[in-house]
Amino acid sequence: MRLLLATLLCTPILAQAATLSVCTEASPEGFDVVQYNSLTTTNASADMLMNRLVEFDAEQGKLLPSLASSWSVSEDGLVYDFQLRDDVPFHQSADFKPSRKLAAEDVLFSFQRMLDPQHPWHQVAASGYPHAQSMQWPSLIAKIEAPDAHSVRITLTRRDATFLATLSMGFASIYPAEYAAQLLAAGTPQKLNSAPVGSGPFVFERYQKDAAVRYRANPDYFAGKPGVDRVIFAITPDSNVRLQRLRRGECQIALSPKPQDVQAIAGDTKLKSAQTAAFMTAFVGINSQHAPLDKPQVRQAINLAFDKASYVKAVFEGSAEPAQGPYPANTWSYAKDLPGYAHDPAKARTLLAEAGLADGFKTTLWTRPSGSLLNPNPNLGAQLLQADLAKIGVDAEIRVIEWGELIRRAKAGEHDLLFMGWAGDNGDPDNFLTPQFSCASVESGLNFARYCDETLDKLIADGKASSDQNERSRLYQQAQKIIQEQALWLPLAHPTAFALLSEKVQGYKVSPFGRQDFSRVTF
Repeated sequence: MRLLLATLLCTPILAQAATLSVCTEASPEGFDVVQYNSLTTTNASADMLMNRLVEFDAEQGKLLPSLASSWSVSEDGLVYDFQLRDDVPFHQSADFKPSRKLAAEDVLFSFQRMLDPQHPWHQVAASGYPHAQSMQWPSLIAKIEAPDAHSVRITLTRRDATFLATLSMGFASIYPAEYAAQLLAAGTPQKLNSAPVGSGPFVFERYQKDAAVRYRANPDYFAGKPGVDRVIFAITPDSNVRLQRLRRGECQIALSPKPQDVQAIAGDTKLKSAQTAAFMTAFVGINSQHAPLDKPQVRQAINLAFDKASYVKAVFEGSAEPAQGPYPANTWSYAKDLPGYAHDPAKARTLLAEAGLADGFKTTLWTRPSGSLLNPNPNLGAQLLQADLAKIGVDAEIRVIEWGELIRRAKAGEHDLLFMGWAGDNGDPDNFLTPQFSCASVESGLNFARYCDETLDKLIADGKASSDQNERSRLYQQAQKIIQEQALWLPLAHPTAFALLSEKVQGYKVSPFGRQDFSRVTF
């Protein structure tokens, strides 16, 4: 009787599902990741639900097999052959019951919809495919073929040293062609964005806008069932509230904490922090298509007017390094000899006078309402820049715009000055240069400087075409010189990435690229 009673008492505890609640800072734009460019959306869709042919391991600093078990590249660097795993099932949902496992046709669908204007799914993305366009995939990829059901061959029009690494990015996620065909036949292709299906560690359950995204563990995940049964993204824009919810046990992980939040938990035995140097840059994008920002002297004056050291100290509180260019100083090809822009308001006023703007001008300064890793205190940062610009006669009106709308309108080029940030995906400097400074990226909307220059574009393209890292470094250093001379950005900071955790959480690591992996988390 005593043994039976003990068993009954233990049963509810053993049956209780382990749910991981993660306090995140913003809502995803959607779940069809190929349509969007924000890290928030990548985290909620690609990182949770999807897989790519290859994945980049930040700890090892190399690409690893994922949906592709192996691959080979031709001697001329133009033909990539991938051998697919044959044991990868897609998720089941209320709307979809897959009849087969991953096959080559899924890869063909996932890529061809972005590349072929005649593809029946191409027009489904109303705003296009920003990453595919920025990476120039339509002109880079000559054809994609399936020699058999579990092999894929991609032929390029030109050598591209970054292509394989690009396949680890969120937009290169693989979707089930069978589900897409079912949705198209039913006249509901938009469901790919609202009811996504993938092969990843978690299965989508439901999304309540600005409140929560709910997932359940994929019991058939080819890499092994996750360590928790459910994950909830508790959307909590205010970092102070994220910390409060963590302390109350409502969340077990809080993302994008303010620097003072990290300090605040130092003596709390129930909480801990995790951190890493982020491969990211916070910056102010200067729209070179809007007068008078189209004049280099004006953009240079903005850089000179800003007291960056005071900004980094006040906003990041010792958790970031001031930025002088697009990417961190430990990136290979970093141009360490470029001087940057020292704080010099007098020189800034002189440049404005040379540009015919001795009396200054009016402009707008866009920022988000809630803090993030790359912008911990949006209001303070905007006010500091506004005050420094006022000292040289520039009247900057601060406009606080909800994150999703800000991204949409900035991609359309509506902004003047824009607080923004960029995270590389795999440590390659081209992860910054092509998306942010190429001509193709002006069209796709990711180039927030809206700057297209033939010389700069060729340097970036030639760098991608070379397999010699020394040559690529030389070309990229020349590109950085143009970017700085033209003052296309006001570079702000390279932050340290933090997360706050319950002391019960094990197995979570902060990614330098801002990607999220909860598949290894346990309590």
